[in-house]
Amino acid sequence: MTVSTLRRLTGDEKHAPSAHSTLDVIRVLYERVLRITPETADEPDRDRFLLSKGHGPAAYYAVLADRGFIPEDWLDRMGRWNSPLGTHPDRVLIPGVEVGTGSLGHGLGLAVGVALGLRAQGFTEARTFVLLGDAELDEGSNHEAIAYAAAVPLPLTAIVIDNRSATHGWPGGIPARFPGWTVSLVDGHDHDEIERGLLVRTGKPHLIVADVESK
Repeated sequence: MTVSTLRRLTGDEKHAPSAHSTLDVIRVLYERVLRITPETADEPDRDRFLLSKGHGPAAYYAVLADRGFIPEDWLDRMGRWNSPLGTHPDRVLIPGVEVGTGSLGHGLGLAVGVALGLRAQGFTEARTFVLLGDAELDEGSNHEAIAYAAAVPLPLTAIVIDNRSATHGWPGGIPARFPGWTVSLVDGHDHDEIERGLLVRTGKPHLIVADVESK
């Protein structure tokens, strides 16, 4: 259903590969893991999902429509001047969206703040997930967020879509950029592997590297 829904989306073709690379992870999050529905989207103890990789939101919109957060007919108007579905997601206009994103490098820092806020309010069961692209890790703000999350430590899960788009290499690969985090390496198209990684809860921040290019 979600794949056929995604095919309805036009208006942001240059970011289609970015959207396709995230579809499987977002589907598994909403279908198997996240404690959130359209009816509980404003509950203070809900799970939070932040799409840091916000410049390719078509897959996100397709999943939100499939799960009933937004009407499916919105998908036909994505990117038009009077559409709530812009080429970056807008939390003010789109039910279920937690944060407006698209500028690379900000989502992980925002997720750290969300996880801190949930902890301060005593919502120990509420989880925070953030989806990033591998190229975002070249942004310096992420290094600060990574270090702080490990030092506190925060119950935060970061999923990095590895589509080999980062400009700079890194000795040891993506996991080496996350010292102090636990790590799962998964096939970014295998739903069972993705689910196992998302369900990990260690009391530390957890990194999932979703490889979408090896096959």
